[in-house]
Amino acid sequence: MEMGRGVRGNLLALVFALAWAVPAVADGFPSRTIKIVVPAAAGGPTHITAQLLAEKMQVSLGQPVIVEPKPGAGNNLGAEFVAKSPPDGYTLLLATTGTHAINQTLFKHLPFDPIKDFEPVSLVVQYPLLLVVSPDLPVNSVKELIDYAKKNPGKLNRASGGNGTSMHLSGELFVHQAGIDAPHVPYRGSAPALNDLMGNHVQLMFDSMITALPLVEGGKLRALAVTGKKRSPLLPNIPTLAESGLPDYEATGWTGIVVPAKTPPDVIATLNAAIVQALKSPELQQAFEKQAAEPVGSTPAEFGAFIRKETDKWGKTIREAGISVE
Repeated sequence: MEMGRGVRGNLLALVFALAWAVPAVADGFPSRTIKIVVPAAAGGPTHITAQLLAEKMQVSLGQPVIVEPKPGAGNNLGAEFVAKSPPDGYTLLLATTGTHAINQTLFKHLPFDPIKDFEPVSLVVQYPLLLVVSPDLPVNSVKELIDYAKKNPGKLNRASGGNGTSMHLSGELFVHQAGIDAPHVPYRGSAPALNDLMGNHVQLMFDSMITALPLVEGGKLRALAVTGKKRSPLLPNIPTLAESGLPDYEATGWTGIVVPAKTPPDVIATLNAAIVQALKSPELQQAFEKQAAEPVGSTPAEFGAFIRKETDKWGKTIREAGISVE
């Protein structure tokens, strides 16, 4: 039976509409420049991580990979930009502990959903923080610090580089598990906090190794523990917090690549392969080691499970501490 002209026209219109609605597939992907959006300022550790990764990814992908910083709103500006970008694999987000594990609970009105609006591609690096104290504080271990805090409740002030940062929340997790009272003193960044720590205006702090380590080596601060699940090769004699009497303690910063939701699975697979291959590069591993970061690499499914676990951990910490940001 011959199809009527009106029905045939409607079917053709439907076919064209569906074709436009389907995201690009990986046939010939990539065919142009890929952009990694960094939700932090240029020149910082997160930006450096993205640049190192981009340089290696473009070799295997055969197309330029550029890095574009979009700082602001507690890392949310860059994340929102990528969440609303076309799901074609050409706009990636260097997701952080903040964008995908902390901010969902920390902010009352987040302009994107870290789980629903993104697809995970791969975990890139993890980096531990360092628990440092003022050299004037009469403690030389985590046990001595906890004992001192219990004998002097409320007299130890705990600095951080700002409310809701990984430094802040690592400290909250510590005081909760240790059962001590050490009031939080937020600063506008690590530099002023470290200056006051060296002057004993505050007594303890969790900070990135890349900024705290030179001060430890110079004798201006005392390192008590690292926050990861294993010791850092940069400070092999400094124990983990888990080794120091808090067996359930683990807190690391991390970055990974995510893409907008509905990005085709074969595009994600292509990007994942390029990332994992890049992270196996000896040059990249050495570069990350200098940044006190551990290259990881993972499957998309592994990274998705990791994000959910981190979201649960930090969400619980934030709620128990009563922290919020408008």
